[in-house]
Amino acid sequence: MATLTQEMKDMIASQQCFVGTVNENGTPNVAPKRSTRVLSDDSLIFTEGTGGATYANIKRGSKVAISVVNREIIDGYRFYGTATLEESGPLYEQAAAQAARIGMTRPRAVAVVKIEEIHALKPGPLAGKKIA
Repeated sequence: MATLTQEMKDMIASQQCFVGTVNENGTPNVAPKRSTRVLSDDSLIFTEGTGGATYANIKRGSKVAISVVNREIIDGYRFYGTATLEESGPLYEQAAAQAARIGMTRPRAVAVVKIEEIHALKPGPLAGKKIA
Protein backbone atom coordinates (compact mmCIF):
# COMPACT_ATOMS: atom_id res chain seq x y z
CA MET A 1 0.00 0.00 0.00
CA ALA A 2 1.03 3.60 -0.59
CA THR A 3 1.52 5.98 2.32
CA LEU A 4 0.35 9.59 2.50
CA THR A 5 2.89 12.27 3.37
CA GLN A 6 2.03 15.22 5.60
CA GLU A 7 2.08 17.47 2.53
CA MET A 8 -0.54 15.25 0.86
CA LYS A 9 -2.68 15.19 4.01
CA ASP A 10 -2.56 18.98 4.27
CA MET A 11 -3.59 19.40 0.64
CA ILE A 12 -6.52 17.00 1.04
CA ALA A 13 -7.65 18.92 4.13
CA SER A 14 -7.50 22.31 2.42
CA GLN A 15 -8.43 21.73 -1.24
CA GLN A 16 -11.40 20.34 -3.18
CA CYS A 17 -11.08 16.64 -4.03
CA PHE A 18 -12.68 14.94 -7.03
CA VAL A 19 -13.56 11.24 -7.09
CA GLY A 20 -13.51 9.26 -10.32
CA THR A 21 -15.20 5.90 -10.91
CA VAL A 22 -16.49 4.00 -13.96
CA ASN A 23 -19.83 2.35 -14.62
CA GLU A 24 -20.43 -1.14 -16.01
CA ASN A 25 -20.05 0.17 -19.58
CA GLY A 26 -16.73 1.86 -18.83
CA THR A 27 -18.20 5.37 -18.83
CA PRO A 28 -16.26 7.58 -16.41
CA ASN A 29 -17.91 9.54 -13.63
CA VAL A 30 -16.11 12.36 -11.81
CA ALA A 31 -17.71 14.00 -8.80
CA PRO A 32 -16.54 16.65 -6.34
CA LYS A 33 -16.53 15.23 -2.82
CA ARG A 34 -16.10 18.06 -0.35
CA SER A 35 -16.20 15.52 2.47
CA THR A 36 -12.98 13.78 1.39
CA ARG A 37 -10.58 13.48 4.31
CA VAL A 38 -7.70 11.39 5.59
CA LEU A 39 -8.70 8.32 7.57
CA SER A 40 -5.20 6.89 8.10
CA ASP A 41 -1.75 6.98 6.52
CA ASP A 42 -2.99 4.71 3.71
CA SER A 43 -6.73 5.41 3.51
CA LEU A 44 -9.08 8.21 2.53
CA ILE A 45 -12.77 8.49 3.35
CA PHE A 46 -15.65 10.48 1.90
CA THR A 47 -19.35 10.73 2.58
CA GLU A 48 -21.70 9.44 -0.11
CA GLY A 49 -24.76 11.61 0.38
CA THR A 50 -26.97 10.91 -2.60
CA GLY A 51 -26.36 7.29 -3.45
CA GLY A 52 -25.92 8.33 -7.10
CA ALA A 53 -23.40 7.30 -9.75
CA THR A 54 -20.32 7.21 -7.50
CA TYR A 55 -22.14 5.03 -4.98
CA ALA A 56 -23.51 2.69 -7.68
CA ASN A 57 -20.12 2.37 -9.37
CA ILE A 58 -18.34 1.53 -6.11
CA LYS A 59 -21.10 -0.92 -5.23
CA ARG A 60 -20.37 -2.67 -8.57
CA GLY A 61 -16.66 -2.85 -7.75
CA SER A 62 -15.25 0.12 -9.64
CA LYS A 63 -11.74 1.16 -8.74
CA VAL A 64 -11.50 4.74 -7.49
CA ALA A 65 -9.26 7.66 -8.39
CA ILE A 66 -9.21 10.71 -6.13
CA SER A 67 -7.51 13.86 -7.38
CA VAL A 68 -6.60 16.98 -5.47
CA VAL A 69 -4.74 20.03 -6.76
CA ASN A 70 -3.67 23.34 -5.36
CA ARG A 71 -3.77 25.80 -8.24
CA GLU A 72 -1.95 28.46 -6.23
CA ILE A 73 1.25 26.42 -5.95
CA ILE A 74 0.68 24.31 -9.10
CA ASP A 75 0.89 20.98 -7.33
CA GLY A 76 -1.34 18.00 -6.74
CA TYR A 77 -1.82 14.26 -6.41
CA ARG A 78 -3.94 11.43 -7.75
CA PHE A 79 -4.69 8.53 -5.44
CA TYR A 80 -5.78 5.16 -6.87
CA GLY A 81 -7.44 2.55 -4.73
CA THR A 82 -10.21 0.18 -3.87
CA ALA A 83 -13.26 1.47 -2.01
CA THR A 84 -15.64 -0.19 0.39
CA LEU A 85 -18.99 1.28 1.39
CA GLU A 86 -20.04 1.39 5.00
CA GLU A 87 -23.75 1.96 5.61
CA SER A 88 -23.63 1.40 9.36
CA GLY A 89 -21.07 1.23 12.14
CA PRO A 90 -18.79 3.78 13.83
CA LEU A 91 -17.43 5.51 10.70
CA TYR A 92 -20.92 5.82 9.25
CA GLU A 93 -22.32 7.20 12.50
CA GLN A 94 -19.51 9.79 12.68
CA ALA A 95 -20.35 10.92 9.14
CA ALA A 96 -24.07 11.04 9.98
CA ALA A 97 -23.37 13.15 13.07
CA GLN A 98 -21.21 15.55 11.04
CA ALA A 99 -23.96 15.84 8.40
CA ALA A 100 -26.53 16.63 11.10
CA ARG A 101 -24.24 19.30 12.61
CA ILE A 102 -24.06 21.17 9.31
CA GLY A 103 -27.73 20.74 8.44
CA MET A 104 -27.41 18.04 5.78
CA THR A 105 -29.49 14.90 5.43
CA ARG A 106 -28.28 11.54 6.72
CA PRO A 107 -25.75 10.10 4.25
CA ARG A 108 -26.31 6.95 2.24
CA ALA A 109 -22.86 5.59 3.13
CA VAL A 110 -19.24 6.44 3.70
CA ALA A 111 -16.65 5.23 1.23
CA VAL A 112 -13.32 4.08 2.62
CA VAL A 113 -10.61 4.06 -0.05
CA LYS A 114 -7.51 1.97 0.57
CA ILE A 115 -4.75 3.75 -1.37
CA GLU A 116 -2.80 1.46 -3.69
CA GLU A 117 -0.86 4.03 -5.75
CA ILE A 118 -0.09 7.74 -5.65
CA HIS A 119 0.76 9.79 -8.76
CA ALA A 120 2.10 13.33 -9.00
CA LEU A 121 -0.02 16.05 -10.63
CA LYS A 122 2.56 18.77 -11.03
CA PRO A 123 4.33 20.14 -14.08
CA GLY A 124 7.72 18.81 -15.03
CA PRO A 125 9.27 15.36 -15.20
CA LEU A 126 7.01 13.88 -12.46
CA ALA A 127 3.75 14.89 -14.19
CA GLY A 128 1.38 11.93 -14.01
CA LYS A 129 4.08 9.58 -12.73
CA LYS A 130 3.71 7.08 -9.93
CA ILE A 131 5.49 8.34 -6.82
CA ALA A 132 4.25 5.80 -4.25
